[in-house]
Amino acid sequence: MAQRTAAAGNAGRTGRSDGPGKVVIAGLGLLLPAGVLILWQMLGHYGVISEMLFPTPYTIAQSFITLASAGDLWSNLRISALRALSGFLLGGGLGLFFGILVGLFRRSEKLLDPSLQMIRMIPSLAVVPLFILWFGIGEESKVLLIAKGAFFPVYINTFIGIRGTDNKLFEVARVLGFSRGKQIVRLVLPAAVPNIMLGVRLSLGLSWLGLVVAELIASTSGIGYMMSDARQFADTPVVFVGIIIFAAVGLLSDTIVRLVEQRLLRWRDSYQG
Repeated sequence: MAQRTAAAGNAGRTGRSDGPGKVVIAGLGLLLPAGVLILWQMLGHYGVISEMLFPTPYTIAQSFITLASAGDLWSNLRISALRALSGFLLGGGLGLFFGILVGLFRRSEKLLDPSLQMIRMIPSLAVVPLFILWFGIGEESKVLLIAKGAFFPVYINTFIGIRGTDNKLFEVARVLGFSRGKQIVRLVLPAAVPNIMLGVRLSLGLSWLGLVVAELIASTSGIGYMMSDARQFADTPVVFVGIIIFAAVGLLSDTIVRLVEQRLLRWRDSYQG
């Protein structure tokens, strides 16, 4: 027992642990995708799979370099990112507002929640013709389509987070004489942060999904348009480049939100895996 305590003390002092390091963990995570890429390249190189339908990673990389060198990739990515961010901020902001409103007040829940749940059940593709009729094929219809998808994850998770707040905390706030606004800022929102951040992550994912739908249907710019245009000319490598760009940007945005989440929730003592 004394030896184990001493070993733990030495590890704490030296800052070392017995578990694998970050480099080893990152290497383990890259094993599967690297193996798939190598197998994919070999199958394409020896003609086992069709180069037309499944271009090799080398061919896709060449298309990426060509698009990046010409500047088309960055201009389309900038337009897509602005659309996704605008739709996310609009939909997520409204979702947070209505989530707080419905979560705090029973009357608001009875008045608003049935209508919002009914709208949630309408598929995004079903409202595309209506948005085009109302707003044309400009930026408004695309941003609103993205906002519709981004709204509900934040709304639902904010509602759940507020309703999951321990009632004893409200009693303490009443004893301390907190105003309604102070209760929301100092008590309700911090308690609901884990659920809100989960909603933000889901909302970001749906924003990119809504962006793809909007740009594939009616657009003259953006990564989705670039993919749609390449499909018409059977330029499969460019389609793969678009898919990889969406995956990379989606992962990057999710990583940023997770870092923010870790910073906001550093007061919690929970299992880290």
